[in-house]
Amino acid sequence: MLMMAVVPTNGAAQDSLKTVKSEVTVGVELLSRGELRNGGMTVDPDNPTSEDQSAFIIDRERIKIEFQRDWLDLKATVQHVGTWGAEGEATTTIFEAWAKATARNGLFAQIGRQALVYDDERIIGSDDWVVMPMTHDALRFGYEGYGHKAHGIVAYNQNMRAVDSPGSFYADGSMPYKTMQTVWYHYDVPKFPLGASLLFMNIGMQAGRIGGINDDAPRTEWQQVYGGYVKFEPKYFCFEGSYYRQGGHEEHGGKLEAWMYALKGQWIPNDQWTVQTGYDHLSGDDYVAVIKEGDLGLVRHDVIKGFNPVYGAHHKFYGAMDFFYITTFINGFTPGLQNAYVGGTYSPLKGLTLSAAYHYYATGTQLNTFNKVTMMDEMLAKTLGHEIELEVDYDIVKDVSVSAGFSYMTGTDTMKRLKRASADGSLRWAWISLNITPKLFSMKW
Repeated sequence: MLMMAVVPTNGAAQDSLKTVKSEVTVGVELLSRGELRNGGMTVDPDNPTSEDQSAFIIDRERIKIEFQRDWLDLKATVQHVGTWGAEGEATTTIFEAWAKATARNGLFAQIGRQALVYDDERIIGSDDWVVMPMTHDALRFGYEGYGHKAHGIVAYNQNMRAVDSPGSFYADGSMPYKTMQTVWYHYDVPKFPLGASLLFMNIGMQAGRIGGINDDAPRTEWQQVYGGYVKFEPKYFCFEGSYYRQGGHEEHGGKLEAWMYALKGQWIPNDQWTVQTGYDHLSGDDYVAVIKEGDLGLVRHDVIKGFNPVYGAHHKFYGAMDFFYITTFINGFTPGLQNAYVGGTYSPLKGLTLSAAYHYYATGTQLNTFNKVTMMDEMLAKTLGHEIELEVDYDIVKDVSVSAGFSYMTGTDTMKRLKRASADGSLRWAWISLNITPKLFSMKW
């Protein structure tokens, strides 16, 4: 029915096809990024002095082919990712491969491996900073028109080895979940700079194990993420706000009752300056959560209160050093996060942008821990640390750009204990990146 709404029928079809224009484009992306880390998390958790002090260069190459013809869009991207000099660790994958049909009345359907980006990418995003951003094997469909956008997403993942055997146990696959269903609705107010979205996700995570019995038997645990996002853009300003809740059960069976909210304000007086400030608060647990058998000083939670921003672009929100929601706390602990920040950008020349930001980090809840020496509970300070970020971006010529950055963080004793970070509390990280993105070939007929 979707194709019938687009392609004329009967004798008119042949006349229309003569006027349909097709276009194919071939492009390349080459990314090389060198990083220098000093005073990060420990390499060996049993040896607190084995600090992460390393230097390396990573690269990513992509070949993109895009095709457009009237109602049909196709895209395929082959991606290679590796570290210079590493043997046997490079990966070559299909980053995207999808087909999309769009009707003139606003209906569309898209199937295949695709990057999903919604709202500010807080919950669903594709962060290009990560050399292997997340994509989803999914069917996406919906309607867009007259200020309304309504999308539905359906995904189901399987291991090849389970296709011909009983059951559908899914583990160690290319996607993080077994099944996912999402509904998203967005509305832009006519002639007024206000837009708002509602999101509902139902995520099925594989639990149990092959051959397990009773509580260990293979099963699917379901969790839900739902909430909304608002963006208001009057002249010279931009205000954003979001609130989400998380319920259901995580993959080990623990009940989820978590939440988060975020507020952000920007002042944009002209094309050169941008000033911003904001605050994120993600709920957390007050004790380390342990499922089933525990350890001295650890507690099993009947309810998990640590919010997980699932498939969002975490690097974009929680600091350039990626300490939060990209790397985990000890024992999978979920203490939540408070992130208060202020920063800005300045463009003194065309193609040149200077950026600076300050972050204050704290846990999302008051922490209690068990002291094995005194055999008593003790309370940890909430503050995790202070981070300063500097970045410069410059467009050298068309399709060639370079970026560089430096981050410095002073961590607290709480940070050291929860992340096993540097013993002296001083964390440093520098990087430089070259990005080349030429369009090699384009043809219309």
